[in-house]
Amino acid sequence: MSSSQSSNPSPEQNAPRHRYAVWTVLVVLIIVGVALYRRHASFAAAPKSNAASTSAISVGVTEVRKRDVPYYLTGLGTVTAFNTVTVHTRVDGQIMQVHFQEGQFVHQGDVLVEIDPRPFQVALEQAEGQLAKDQASQTDAKVDLARYQQLFQAGVIARQQLDAQVATVGQFDGAIKSDQAAIDSAKLQLTYCRITSPIEGRVGLRLVDPGNIVHAADATGMIVITQVEPIAVIFTMPEDVLPQVVAQMKGRQLTVEAYSRDNNYKIADGRLLTIDNQIDPTTGTIKLKAQFENRDLSLWPNQFVNARLLLSVRQNATVIPTAAVQTGAQGPYVYVVASDNRATVRPIQVDFSEGNFSVIREALSPGEQVVVDGADKLQPDAPVVPHPSNVTSSTESKPAPEPHP
Repeated sequence: MSSSQSSNPSPEQNAPRHRYAVWTVLVVLIIVGVALYRRHASFAAAPKSNAASTSAISVGVTEVRKRDVPYYLTGLGTVTAFNTVTVHTRVDGQIMQVHFQEGQFVHQGDVLVEIDPRPFQVALEQAEGQLAKDQASQTDAKVDLARYQQLFQAGVIARQQLDAQVATVGQFDGAIKSDQAAIDSAKLQLTYCRITSPIEGRVGLRLVDPGNIVHAADATGMIVITQVEPIAVIFTMPEDVLPQVVAQMKGRQLTVEAYSRDNNYKIADGRLLTIDNQIDPTTGTIKLKAQFENRDLSLWPNQFVNARLLLSVRQNATVIPTAAVQTGAQGPYVYVVASDNRATVRPIQVDFSEGNFSVIREALSPGEQVVVDGADKLQPDAPVVPHPSNVTSSTESKPAPEPHP
């Protein structure tokens, strides 16, 4: 009895083994369940992924156009008065009258300022009195000379006395010339007392008030006059474009447009006058000068503007919106929508961009549709649903900004 009881395990001994078997079965069931769930989820997701990969992407497109495109060169410019004169006095004296208003437009020869003329009038009268005195003395000396000549011929006086009288007459001749020069100088000083405008232009702020004493040696002037009709704009261009500009200038007059600093509106139209005679080695640029009539005074000295030089007009150029141009590792490209509504990649060469459109060299044909909106979602040969883009109309005709009122 004792041996049989020891060979058969008791219920207390079988309990741990039973619990271990139960947990093992549970773990196996969990692992199998997770595997079946993942497999089912992958099968369920596969059709959705395929459906997503085959769904078409909505994109905005526009047609490639042919049109004449103006080719501009743009540079930052500064408006410069065509002529600027700082008016100084040429005589010393007190300012008696001012004949202009600040900001007034004056013509060449208009009287601006009058300086006290009385000291110069006195000097003129003194010179005239000295001239009259010397002329009387000269007359007396000539009468004596005629008498001495008769006496010399009669042998009454010596030759030396006659020569001395001739020298006396000559001295009075020189004195009269000196007196006349003094008179002319006094008259000139009187003329300088009336300061006139040397050019036609606009008067700035008055620098000296009436009643002040001014001197010809003063460093500062009395007023500054600037010629603003016409007016000039000096702007810079890269030295690389210089050969193109020179070549175009030989055949015709080049036009220049002045735009506001923010480039939102056109201020005025002008013409190119000349090119500077040297390149700035520090910046690699060259200065150009344009003239504007400026009848409406829309341009002002020292104003900053954007100068647009019309270099040429590209005839029958291929044009697309600049927004359609993408940039990749191999250079610029566009997505072209094929007849089967798939977006294919087309490498392009951009000649230049003007506003919101670009001129393309050879790679595209008129009538082809390029993607403008939604290109960032595309892959090569992706199916698309094209619809007209809002950019289409702006590529067909881009009106110039209206002049500023």
